[in-house]
Amino acid sequence: HTPVAMAELKTVHKNKMIYLGPWAAGTPVVANGYTPNFVFRISVRDQYAGGFLINAAEKRGFKRPGLLLWRNAWGRSNETAMKNALKNSTSKLAGVQWFNTGARDMAAQIDALQAAGADIIILVAAPGGGLTAVRSMAARPAAKRLPVISHWGITGGDFFGQGRAAIEKIDLTFLQTYSFFDPPFPEKAEKFYKAYCTKFGPCKSRADIISPVGSAHAYDLVHVLKRSISKAGTTNRSAVRDALETVGQYSGLVRNYNPVFTRNRHDALDTSDFRMARYGKNDAIVPLKSK
Repeated sequence: HTPVAMAELKTVHKNKMIYLGPWAAGTPVVANGYTPNFVFRISVRDQYAGGFLINAAEKRGFKRPGLLLWRNAWGRSNETAMKNALKNSTSKLAGVQWFNTGARDMAAQIDALQAAGADIIILVAAPGGGLTAVRSMAARPAAKRLPVISHWGITGGDFFGQGRAAIEKIDLTFLQTYSFFDPPFPEKAEKFYKAYCTKFGPCKSRADIISPVGSAHAYDLVHVLKRSISKAGTTNRSAVRDALETVGQYSGLVRNYNPVFTRNRHDALDTSDFRMARYGKNDAIVPLKSK
């Protein structure tokens, strides 16, 4: 998670430890001010995600988003990104409501956003907060249930298994970067799927891959690390860090990286990799068709 990554940055750079990020999306995790920078990420960057989520709401005809955000560094990163995106948008922010770790009810926050005119909720939460948010929304009368667009943090762990009853009552979509049901390179996805099931247990379908985006990102990161070690010709961390910046092109599971990283860019993905998804049958994360 972003708050954990942020807390680790000082130690990472003091000890020249290479930090490979397949999940935490907070912009300052990578844009951290350290030189040289030892953090490299194949994941979402909130600076880009904020605009994407606002745009996703607009494409569906919503014009008054209300933000429901986890009160931590990740939530603040998204607040900044979405407010910046709204400066160049025809949409108007209805309001911002915050929740703390361990919150058991969010009815008051949702009521406040709806009273301020929100026609859709944009949620930034991990699975725990996400469960509380969807249960609070599902508990409202059907006519007062607002659609929810979420950052991908909810999709870690057993979010759907624990929240199925509530999720099925609301209109919930969320950000993803990769899908094993619609992969850009089907042969690579099939190879990964077979190896994953062999390693972690029998699979009935691709829905059994836990946190598919994190799994795919981590897979590509380890291959990029291997290539960088080979390029450096050593496991010296500073040398490998330099090699990561110049490793060049790599055809991975998620995309064709060309190049993966540069000296000035330690984020490998951008908005062209983003897509919206929802839960389908058997808790499968199903990508939505682009319009």
